[in-house]
Amino acid sequence: MSADTDQPTDTGRPTVCILGCGLIGASWAALMLHHGHRVQAWDPVEAARASFAARLAAPLAQLNRLSPRSGDPLALLSVHYSVAAAVADAALIQENAPESIPTKRALYAEVEAAALPDAIIASSTSALRWSDLPPGLTDPSRLITAHPFNPPHLVPLVELYGIEDAVLDQADAMYRGCGQVPVRLRKDATGHIANRLASALWREAVNIVAEGIADVQAMDAALVNGPGLRWSVLGAHMAYHLGGGAGGMAGYLAHLGPSQERRWASLGSPSLTPEVCAALVAGIEVEAAGRTIPQLETQRDEALIAALLARRETPHV
Repeated sequence: MSADTDQPTDTGRPTVCILGCGLIGASWAALMLHHGHRVQAWDPVEAARASFAARLAAPLAQLNRLSPRSGDPLALLSVHYSVAAAVADAALIQENAPESIPTKRALYAEVEAAALPDAIIASSTSALRWSDLPPGLTDPSRLITAHPFNPPHLVPLVELYGIEDAVLDQADAMYRGCGQVPVRLRKDATGHIANRLASALWREAVNIVAEGIADVQAMDAALVNGPGLRWSVLGAHMAYHLGGGAGGMAGYLAHLGPSQERRWASLGSPSLTPEVCAALVAGIEVEAAGRTIPQLETQRDEALIAALLARRETPHV
């Protein structure tokens, strides 16, 4: 790992800048390094910069289990003390700043002043719309949202939105070159695609607990061992297409559409009252059974690695 004064060897692949060296930034950096990109990182916090290389060891080891690589990927990493130095020569600038519009806009002003004129500025934002971000940019066409799912180095989804197809095409190619699966939104939307789906599901999961239909453990067990297992190999629409038997989606809608509408009508809109929050916290403590957050993250990652390896053997629908 090198600092501002020492640049890693050119690999022939586009240089990537990581702005924000937290959880998501570290995962993005590991993914890019593993696939041979030079990575230039920056964070406003000195401690985050100083510990960045060490925090990449675990995700890099996980990636090497999925697709072994020779050499030391950390030789391609440089950590910088200024935004200008970090964005220099970068083709893709992956921004992972806090979900604050003023913070992101201020950061983009620094980026645009120092970056290559055709560099892509990609925001990992999960909560903000694209339209919240570009005011102040001279060229908003170079800004896209590129929302990953946590942890990006193990979950391949990247949700893209921008206003310039050529920029999206270039970003799409770079992410695919790192094994990711980009999907594009047709319009700007809060929560993109996957977070809207996840939020809808969790709303009803909270409602089930709030109404006393089932506890947290039962709710999660039902999801993981039922539709969650099926969703890992096919999407919601395809699941109902197969649920229609020989008639497919048309058959399902004709015969079971009304029952689906009745289920929709019965779904709740819970409020996160103190009582509901207490039930959720108590329930997850029972389910965690004393395991710490790092222990749970390790178990999650091991399961994700096993699932990714299994999907290679049996492609999803």
